[in-house]
Amino acid sequence: MQTRSTQEIEASTEKLLQDLKAVVRDGEDLLKAGAADLSERGAAARERLSAALEVARDTKDRLQEKARVGARKADIYIRANPYEAVGIAFGVGMLFGVLINRS
Repeated sequence: MQTRSTQEIEASTEKLLQDLKAVVRDGEDLLKAGAADLSERGAAARERLSAALEVARDTKDRLQEKARVGARKADIYIRANPYEAVGIAFGVGMLFGVLINRS
């Protein structure tokens, strides 16, 4: 069983990855749609967009793997140290509460 914070981290990471996938898909669609009638300047822009999409794909893959590893480590730590995890969560929650109420 995962804790609530681990589930929230996984959910936000999954949302980020879905958004990144959508950007990559949209960029690929744009490249395919505009490939037929490109001038020299348009071809250069297409190449830059293609390179940016490749970087986005690589970034997505790395983020996805790091998120999985981080979630696994957090879950293992929480299972091994449940009281410490509750204490840390309580302390962080109190800190956020104080900071939010100051505004």
